[in-house]
Amino acid sequence: MTLTQENTKDILREIIDPNTDVDLVTGKVVKDISIDQSAVTVELSLGYPVKSWAGELAASVEQKLLALEGVDKATVNVGWEIVSHTVQKGVKPLEGVRNMIAVASGKGGVGKSTVSVNLALALSAEGARVGILDADIYGPSQPRMLGVTGKPESKDGKSMEPLTSYHIQAMSIGFLIDEETPMIWRGPMVTQALEQLLKDTHWDNLDYLIIDLPPGTGDTQLTLAQRVPVSGAVIVTTPQDIALLDARRAYKMFEKVEIPILGVVENMSMHKCSKCGHEEHIFGEGGGQRIAEEYGLPYLGGIPLDIRIRTDVDGGRPTVVADPDGAIAEVYRGIARRTSARLASQKQDYSAKFPSIVIQNS
Repeated sequence: MTLTQENTKDILREIIDPNTDVDLVTGKVVKDISIDQSAVTVELSLGYPVKSWAGELAASVEQKLLALEGVDKATVNVGWEIVSHTVQKGVKPLEGVRNMIAVASGKGGVGKSTVSVNLALALSAEGARVGILDADIYGPSQPRMLGVTGKPESKDGKSMEPLTSYHIQAMSIGFLIDEETPMIWRGPMVTQALEQLLKDTHWDNLDYLIIDLPPGTGDTQLTLAQRVPVSGAVIVTTPQDIALLDARRAYKMFEKVEIPILGVVENMSMHKCSKCGHEEHIFGEGGGQRIAEEYGLPYLGGIPLDIRIRTDVDGGRPTVVADPDGAIAEVYRGIARRTSARLASQKQDYSAKFPSIVIQNS
C-alpha cells in the first residue's frame, strides 16, 4: 500500500481531540502533511494553548501513524495559535486583549474567585499570555489570592499598568483602596468603576483576560455583561440543588445578552479524606453535569473539595503554582484546555484585519 496524504488523513480522522470532541481533520488542526518515501511528518496547530499536553498528543498521533502500512518513521509537531473571537453586538473589543472570558456564578459561596484565579494561572501554564480583572468591587479577593500588593503605576498619566503575579497581569479595586475599606457604592458607581478598571488599564498583548464577575444576576451583573466585551462565559456551580438553581439564572442572563457560554465547572464536586482516602459527595453528585446536559452546554470538569485549595489561595499561592505537578493542578489545566478549546471553536473576529477606508476628494 502506497503512503499518501489521503490515507494519512484517514488516520488523523480517527483521532478525536478530547477538548473539542472533534477529529483533527474536521477541526482543521492539520496544517501540513509531508511524505518522503516511508517517512511522514505532520504539522498540527491548535487554536488554544496546550503546553503540558502537546507531547502526549504528538506521541499518540505518531503511534497511530506508525501502525499505517508503509510508514517506518512518523514525526508530529504540535503548536498553537490564539486568535481573537467576536464579542456581543454593539460592544467594541478592548485594545491589547484578544479574548475576554467571564467567570460567573448565580450566587456567592461557590468558589468562583478561586476557580477564576486558578483558571487564569492554568491558561498561563499552558503557554498563553493571561490577565485577570477582579470585577467584584464590593469584595475584591484577587490581590490576596495572588499574593500581590501595591498601587498601580502610570507611565503616560492616562492609563494604569497592571500588577504582575506569577506571570499574569492583574487589576483590582483592591489595589487602589485599603483591604478593610468598605465600598459603600450604589450600582451605577460600581459599573462606572469597573469600566474604568477595565479600559484604563494598559493590558499588554493578552491572549485571555479572565473577568472574575461579582456573584449574582442582578442589575449590576446584567449591566456589566452588556458593556464589557466578552468572548465567552464560564458558569461555576456546586452540586447542591440551590446552587444549580442560581446557576440556571446565570445561564439565562448570558443568554439574554447573547454571550456564548463555554461550559459549566462544578466546584467542590467530591471530598477525598486525606487520612483514609474515602471519597464522599458532600454537596450532592453530578449536579454540574445535569445542568450542562439540560442546556446543551459542555461540562468543563469537576474540582474536588480539598483543604489545600483553600489554604493555597489564603496564602497567596493558588494551587496551580503552589503544586504545579499535583493532581488538583492537572484538573485545573484540563479545565483551562477545554475552556479555551471551546472558545477557539467560536466565530473569529476579523475586524482588526480589515483595512481602514479613507475617502478623499480628487
